[in-house]
Amino acid sequence: MNGITGIVAGMYNALEPDIRITPASSKYFEIPSAQLNAIREIKGVKLVSKAITDKALLKSDNRQTVVLVRGVAEEYRNMSQLDSAITEGGAQLKRGNNAFIVVGQGIASRIGLTLNQLGAQVSLLSPGRGRKEAGLTNDVLNQLYFLPGGIFSLNQDLDNQQVFVDLASAAELFDAGQLYTSVEVACDHQLSDRVAEQLRQLMGPSFVVRTRYQLNDTLFRSLETEKVATFFILSFVLIIATFSIIGALTMLIIEKRKDIKTLYALGADHQLVRGIFMREGLIIAGTGAISGLLLGLAVCWLQINFHFVGFGDDGVLTYFPVELQFRDFVWILAVIMVIAFLSALYPVRVFTRANHRVGSI
Repeated sequence: MNGITGIVAGMYNALEPDIRITPASSKYFEIPSAQLNAIREIKGVKLVSKAITDKALLKSDNRQTVVLVRGVAEEYRNMSQLDSAITEGGAQLKRGNNAFIVVGQGIASRIGLTLNQLGAQVSLLSPGRGRKEAGLTNDVLNQLYFLPGGIFSLNQDLDNQQVFVDLASAAELFDAGQLYTSVEVACDHQLSDRVAEQLRQLMGPSFVVRTRYQLNDTLFRSLETEKVATFFILSFVLIIATFSIIGALTMLIIEKRKDIKTLYALGADHQLVRGIFMREGLIIAGTGAISGLLLGLAVCWLQINFHFVGFGDDGVLTYFPVELQFRDFVWILAVIMVIAFLSALYPVRVFTRANHRVGSI
């Protein structure tokens, strides 16, 4: 139930839309207005935005670096968490005739960019689409100038790679015209899978439709695999611990031999005797399970509110994150009760079988 998955999801998905549509084969594509309207009419869709993503050279004075430019429309700020990721400046990309650029913290450090430099400008350079001339001359390169608008920080990968500009500037920089590299969709989170399936049917096989988690599929599969592996390891520890239940029931049956004999004499059948000790085993396991879950809930609550387990102040995470999920509690309780039932079944079946009426009992 740790919250590392949630923290990583927030760090990597904060700048991603709920659903992204990209062409299956080419990089740029044209999308008709009728198709955009059809996307907007799908139940659950809130916003639809076109985007251009490509690489360019970012220059500031005598420093330069290659960056991934994301040209986004104004709607993008309402479908992502770019504003909350800003650590300095703002997320506005266009104001009047002024075009602004928002860069990652790592990029800003590499090119020595600060927002307090009066009149400072940075430029983006990219080869024009379809130009075949050899060499990067001024005739081949498109160059646009931007005012530094903001610096964002989420994780090392994004901070060292991505910059944001307005969609019109990106179209001019990459000679895109009316072509785009993706269509980004915001929708109800609970309906994202269903909306994605409807979009696949609408767009056809020429397009790839991926949800927010599918955009970082490898990362989240690794986290889920780690979580499942941890669950099975703890289940194995629980199986070992159930030997105490087997021992307790065995001793209880041995101690109650005279009482069992009395029950048989009074007419009790074998199923009744077994049922008594099965319920006893489940009561023991259930009491321990409920007590353990309540204790675990209390520990989690204390960690969430008081951060007793910390990582220090130098890392991205200063404390061990914990996230409580009802589904996890249900799974844990179910596994405990199944293991408890199986552990109680063995001593009850062995030590109360019919041939114990005469002899040991």
